[in-house]
Amino acid sequence: MSDPRSHEPMRVLHEVSQAVAAINRNLSAAEVMTVIAQSARQLVGADYAAVGIPDDFGGFAEFITDGIGDKQRLAIGPLPRQHGLLAAMLSQRQPVRLDDIRRDPRFEYFPKAHPVMAAFLGVPIFGGEDEEENIGLVVVANDSGKPGFSEDDAERLTLLALHAGIALRNARLYERSRELSIVEERNRLARDLHDAVSQRLFSLRLTSQAAESLVESDPERARALMGQVSQLAREAVAELRAVIVELRPADLDREGLLECLRRQIELVSQSHPAHIEVEVSGESRLEKNQEVDVLRIVREALHNALRHAHAERILVTAHATEVLRVEISDDGVGFDPSEAATRGMGVLSMTDRASTIGGRLHIQSSPGRGTRLSLEIPNE
Repeated sequence: MSDPRSHEPMRVLHEVSQAVAAINRNLSAAEVMTVIAQSARQLVGADYAAVGIPDDFGGFAEFITDGIGDKQRLAIGPLPRQHGLLAAMLSQRQPVRLDDIRRDPRFEYFPKAHPVMAAFLGVPIFGGEDEEENIGLVVVANDSGKPGFSEDDAERLTLLALHAGIALRNARLYERSRELSIVEERNRLARDLHDAVSQRLFSLRLTSQAAESLVESDPERARALMGQVSQLAREAVAELRAVIVELRPADLDREGLLECLRRQIELVSQSHPAHIEVEVSGESRLEKNQEVDVLRIVREALHNALRHAHAERILVTAHATEVLRVEISDDGVGFDPSEAATRGMGVLSMTDRASTIGGRLHIQSSPGRGTRLSLEIPNE
């Protein structure tokens, strides 16, 4: 009969592996911290757990807890300050393991409504720009009267904190890239407004002024010009509506990615002279953030075809099976993909966005021969 203790290292490894996998499935820093706190508590069987990220003003920018209910957390009050034992942990590299935190000289007090804790274990989190930088801490505790934590618990939590630092750094880099993408998206929308709506409004103003000057001398010509004013106004409204839809894809949750894609492309076609066809089939099983990025990639490709390539015909196809395949092809002037980064066409942005959501972007083009852009992403 095998010794049950021989299975203990494997069980611990499995538990840590599950915790690390759960942490790395999340992208935002807040989500990562929440999973770290939950994983830390489960990993050592604690009553409470918390993850804190300090700020530069003597407090904590984030302090996520697990094991304390929402009402009790509100009753406890504001986030803790960097004082007492928490402050000490932020300046050292080794775990802190105490049988009763209240007997440690660095302990100060528990706030009102705070649970009375005794056994305490805390480890620093490293992983800033400098990998040696202490960027936070993860702590676990038990109610008064409960058993303390072992050296094995300290090793498990230290291993978890190591991966937590990597995950937090990746989450920060991801959020920073998203912020840059948002800025780029705003700039593109501003260009759209200037290039399309502003130009049509300017033409509308000039045409209406010309019609006004001809009302008495040439009423027929003035009437014809007013017809042009009406058409320009309709085009401006359609263009503005298309830009607003890009800002807020309201139909995505209700209609799904492919139907939303079809409707938005049809809306774009109403405000441009180019002939745009769209074919969709299947059902998207992507996550919502992936679907939003797919829409943005398609919009950027359409923008390039309409504004830069001056295409007369554009075909957009999107078919979802095990893989979602989206293709945008046009008969425009084309370009050299190797020079696209210097032409302000958003090729690098689209490529990065596709990579971020687990997809692959391929562009075929050459001067005078149109462009074909293909996006593939696992549909699971």
